[in-house]
Amino acid sequence: MDLKELYRDVILDHNRKPRNFGRLEGAGGGGDLRHADGHNPLCGDRLSVYVRMNGERVEDIRFEGSGCAISTASASLMTEAVKGKERAAVRRLFDEVHTLLTRYDAAPDAALGKLAALSGVREFPARVKCATLSWHTLNAALERGAATVSTE
Repeated sequence: MDLKELYRDVILDHNRKPRNFGRLEGAGGGGDLRHADGHNPLCGDRLSVYVRMNGERVEDIRFEGSGCAISTASASLMTEAVKGKERAAVRRLFDEVHTLLTRYDAAPDAALGKLAALSGVREFPARVKCATLSWHTLNAALERGAATVSTE
């Protein structure tokens, strides 16, 4: 299977059946619950990311909202990739994915697993913001940043 086919299949699968979709409630879960909202004014994507931290580890993560297939799939892939990871590892993963999406010459690292399929977004520069919205929103939640993250 070539990368373009993988890109199409992974994006379609995660858009149709997003993983970790829905609100993460604070009660009964323990840990430190964090939340941020994201908005891409260019295409109207809106999402909320909920993260339960246990010390420096992402104990649980969920998202909800509405957006295009790329935005939804990227958020779904992101939640699968960061659950259980330490904050420093999440930051490194953000940097790797951001480079993959924004540098045309960046080769997908096999260690990225399904996230490597996001490299296909580079073929559509206007859609890079769709793919990065969830990642920027996650960073805001982890850092207890702005009330709403915007890709503009």
